[in-house]
Amino acid sequence: MVAPPLLTHWQLRTRRLGLPHPAGPLRRPLVMGIVNVTPDSFSDGGRFSDVDAAVAHGLALVAEGADLLDVGGESTRPFSAPVAAAEELRRVAEVVRHLAAESGVPVSIDTSKAAVAARAVEFGAEIINDVTGLAGDPAMLTVARETAAGVCVMHMRGTPQTMQLDPRYADVVSEIHDYLRQRRDTVVAAGIPLERICLDPGIGFGKTHAHNLQLVAHASRFLDLGCPLLVGHSRKGFIGTLLETALGRPATEADRDAGTAGIACRLAAAGVHVIRVHAVGMVRGAIELFAATASSAASGSQPNARP
Repeated sequence: MVAPPLLTHWQLRTRRLGLPHPAGPLRRPLVMGIVNVTPDSFSDGGRFSDVDAAVAHGLALVAEGADLLDVGGESTRPFSAPVAAAEELRRVAEVVRHLAAESGVPVSIDTSKAAVAARAVEFGAEIINDVTGLAGDPAMLTVARETAAGVCVMHMRGTPQTMQLDPRYADVVSEIHDYLRQRRDTVVAAGIPLERICLDPGIGFGKTHAHNLQLVAHASRFLDLGCPLLVGHSRKGFIGTLLETALGRPATEADRDAGTAGIACRLAAAGVHVIRVHAVGMVRGAIELFAATASSAASGSQPNARP
């Protein structure tokens, strides 16, 4: 098996984002904090739907240890209704502007609309994070090329309105690997340099719970694509289902955050570069401790016995 390329950075619009890598002692993935400026997102819809609340939330996530922030103004939960570009812009533009100026970390715009992406970049966004893989809006590739933003290319089967209608794969990991490889090549052919591209297998976007578990278990398969790998599993339904079975009761949001942290450690061990989550402090703390114990085990050091 050929070793995956050793990636050192992800080139954003005006910044280079240094990446962790699995060479030597484990280094933790970067943590992307989620700022949903929506009334209807599956987890925290409505909590941060005005500018002041969303900005305060983003700054709080940075205080908890977020390495970058992802701002979205349209829910992409299963069966969600699409939002007009003007409304999406109304929700996110000022939030992006304030967080880009005040947070000290790169800001990503989570959108599949070229007009929203272009305005967000004008307001300071460094990354375009598109759940359609830059394929949903014909103008998105042009915007990405002309703005020189970093891009995140995600896999989704269908649309948010159709993606959970009986998704089927013969081999979910291989098929999504092939899709991301082909999409990477298309984006490069459109004039976007490889060093600006991040890839995301799209946990929960047109996958069953079993498919999601397979993608987590085999996340390292995607590292040979030569791009940073981002995974967004936070609070997803498969975590709730697993915990309900294990706990014998409905899973609370706190339970889902704990489950998110556990899977984040598994993804860290697999070499994933960026993890997108709601509960930044909990997840970052779990990964830091996991990385510390992994580093200690690799060094072979033995602590002194307690007297």
